[in-house]
Amino acid sequence: MARSGPDGALSDEDSCVVTTCGRRIAVHRIELAPAGRPIGRVTLDVGADRGGEPGVWASLTSAEARDLARMLLRYADLTDSGAARHG
Repeated sequence: MARSGPDGALSDEDSCVVTTCGRRIAVHRIELAPAGRPIGRVTLDVGADRGGEPGVWASLTSAEARDLARMLLRYADLTDSGAARHG
């Protein structure tokens, strides 16, 4: 279960993953406050690889983040079932 601090932020260990190829994928939340109308976004920061090749950054609405989460889970399930069939 994810742990959060008093401001609702997740700890580093609960908000990032380091892939086997060495890229650190961090997930954060930002809030912009233009003219009294706050805009919240979920951000993904894919860090540099082991060779120093730069990473990328993306900002998602909450709906986009949920869509991405569903897709990731679907493909993880497909990958697991494919590995079991072909393993």
